[in-house]
Amino acid sequence: MSKTGKIFGINGPVISLKGMTGFKISEMVYVGEENLVGEVISLNKGKTTVQVFEETSGLRPGEKVTGTGDAISVMLGPGILHNIFDGIQRPLNEIAKTGGKYITRGMSVTSLDENRKWPVHVTAAVGDEVQGGTVIAEVPETKSITHKSMIPPPISGRVTKVVSDGEYTVTEPILTVEQADGTEVKITLAQKWPIRVPRPTLRRFPANKPLITGQRILDTLYPIAKGGTAAVPGGFGTGKTMTQHQIAKWSNADIIVYIGCGERGNEMTQVLEEFAELMDPKTGNPLMDRTVLIANTSNMPVAAREASIYTGITLAEYYRDMGYDVAIMADSTSRWAEALRELSGRLEEMPAEEGFPAYLASRLSAFYERAGDMQNLNETEGSVSIIGAVSPQGGDFSEPVTMNTKRFVRCFWGLDKSLAYARHFPAIHWLSSYSEYLSDLAPWYKDEVSPKFVDYRNQLLAILNQESSLMEIVKLIGSDVLPDDQKLTLEIARVIRLGFLQQNAFHKEDTCVPMAKQFKMMELILYLNQKAKALISMGMPMSVLKEETVFEKIIAIKYDVPNDRLEMFEDYHKAVDEFYASVLKRNA
Repeated sequence: MSKTGKIFGINGPVISLKGMTGFKISEMVYVGEENLVGEVISLNKGKTTVQVFEETSGLRPGEKVTGTGDAISVMLGPGILHNIFDGIQRPLNEIAKTGGKYITRGMSVTSLDENRKWPVHVTAAVGDEVQGGTVIAEVPETKSITHKSMIPPPISGRVTKVVSDGEYTVTEPILTVEQADGTEVKITLAQKWPIRVPRPTLRRFPANKPLITGQRILDTLYPIAKGGTAAVPGGFGTGKTMTQHQIAKWSNADIIVYIGCGERGNEMTQVLEEFAELMDPKTGNPLMDRTVLIANTSNMPVAAREASIYTGITLAEYYRDMGYDVAIMADSTSRWAEALRELSGRLEEMPAEEGFPAYLASRLSAFYERAGDMQNLNETEGSVSIIGAVSPQGGDFSEPVTMNTKRFVRCFWGLDKSLAYARHFPAIHWLSSYSEYLSDLAPWYKDEVSPKFVDYRNQLLAILNQESSLMEIVKLIGSDVLPDDQKLTLEIARVIRLGFLQQNAFHKEDTCVPMAKQFKMMELILYLNQKAKALISMGMPMSVLKEETVFEKIIAIKYDVPNDRLEMFEDYHKAVDEFYASVLKRNA
């Protein structure tokens, strides 16, 4: 059996080869005269099927397909951060230098710059016993992140040679390891890892720390844990991408992996331009210093779109192994599922619901299960949090991708079209969303923010639920017939919606809000509710209460109180007390 084959049939990105090729399943191959990158996806007795990650127009039957012997892999090492890759980890900046605006077919560029020399501090010594995950060198990859080069997981043994500290490329040997069988392995700064194989860990920790995003509706009402999973479903124009942008910019993750999977080219351009200009509030350095972008726009081949998700998660796991907290923004998993559907159709597989393949659910679960807060092989702790956007056609949350995603995520941030059209952003609807992490994170809120935090959060949600019930009555008979205590509920709910849940991404004080301010805002709204309820119980009509300006004043707190001036909340508490006294005095 030779390690080559000849093209027999071509069906879009799927090609077939006749006879025994000697290829392995998931093996990377080069297709045709231009050496297009492909992957073996099916092996039968007399037929091999390959999916090609590049445009196949111009290919002819009879052209040669050559195997590499390796699975589709990514190169892991210094130079990943502050970079932009396509779906199979080809750096777009390098491609642009030789191929122009569009990716030329058969373009062969190395994933990492093999000529650049990195300042290396070697942490291993001759005689050390090392194994997979052991940190052997440290490299200042960017001003924000120190890269920790590790022994690849299958290798273990004793260090026999070590270089001195200095400048080295990613392909130069840093040390030599003698394994138990006597073979010597040279270890470089870079290592390869197959994208469809999760990197090994020692154990998974339970969720007990939140991923702080600075977005009030997320941090307070529907939090996600570090190492958690969340879905952001919504129709066209509801703000999925902007919600992910905000989390990428302001969350307390150490590393951001942004995967633009099948999104519009202009959206990806906006991401690239915005992230290049943003300064990181944590370090004061450019945000790109701790970000890697994977751009796979809607006009790129669908097979590469399917691979881009796995490329992103593998890069995230690599930085998790160094002890970092990584957040992945997958935008959007619906486009990834559509790529699966197209490939499945070309393979003539039996379709399931809405034409998606029968294995859609298992592929989604395999992706989301790679998230987690882990103890790594080197006994450090790191996490991978996955936030996946879902784009259901027509905003229908009952379609297969959304419904299957709900099975595997513990956080569901449902975007609402009516809120988005009313310019209420983030347009996450408080009644259709949920988080299963709240009980896990309650001890953290109690210790780090306030023992009253979860109780106040529940009170806020109860008021919003009451408003929803009352609005059904208001739609039928109007609000004038409601008793004053119910009118107060509607007014306080309005304060919560406009003053707390609605957030302005372009206002410097409101774009990212610390947990302490979020708690103070909740506390003040509930204090106002308590005082107003006392007045209503004394027989004061709601019309009199609304003559006061205190409700509008509380709504404006998000802009008027700077994030570093929380002592100003005392003045607002006094303003509520003055409102209470003023109403009593006027109606004495």
